[in-house]
Amino acid sequence: MALQARRSLGILLLDRGLPPGTTPPSAVLGSMRNPASFDFPTVSETVPEAWADRVIRGDAALEPAYIATAHRLVERGAVALTSNCGFSIRQQAAVAAAVKVPVAMSSLLLVPALLRQLPPAAKLAVITADARHFGQNLVGLDSPAERARVVIGGIEGGKLWQNEMKRPPLPTDAADIERDVAACVARLRDAHPEIAAILFECTAFPLVTPAIRRITGLPIYDIMSLCRMTFASVA
Repeated sequence: MALQARRSLGILLLDRGLPPGTTPPSAVLGSMRNPASFDFPTVSETVPEAWADRVIRGDAALEPAYIATAHRLVERGAVALTSNCGFSIRQQAAVAAAVKVPVAMSSLLLVPALLRQLPPAAKLAVITADARHFGQNLVGLDSPAERARVVIGGIEGGKLWQNEMKRPPLPTDAADIERDVAACVARLRDAHPEIAAILFECTAFPLVTPAIRRITGLPIYDIMSLCRMTFASVA
């Protein structure tokens, strides 16, 4: 009798040019590529040709690969799906329509809910890997008044961005990520003192979430927040 697949969170991974099943040396604790970062089972599959630069730009040609990878993960026991790039929000609708499990491709799905947690005059800061490719259409808000409460900052040009744009990508030290993110947050808070909470789009940022919480004293949400909530709903 065939063994039943273990109920897991399925993670659609960016392509790093590695052989199947290989864990990159950069998969430190806190990385979505490291199973020890989660307190529940995970299973992952690389989306072929989903290099960071293509996903960030929003290459629509990747949609079939995302759907096929989602199906493989469900076959392997995934009872919910996510991804390790927040810009995969563009694939949210297609993947959710293709499988019969909860799909949460990006922390950006949290934007409408987080706004409602805040006072009407407060703002939500979204920190992204590349603000140049981040349109207001990615935050899931139709109301101009609500969109005005979301301020966007990016770390494009920083060390993490430079390393992730390479093929294959290079690992980035958490200290470099913290430096870039902290500087971006400081700039946004200077320009928008109404910021009352922060959402990290980039899935590398959870490595520094605790540090940025200490620096800012603000609530910070990231992809790990969404993963825990999503898996708990089906566990």
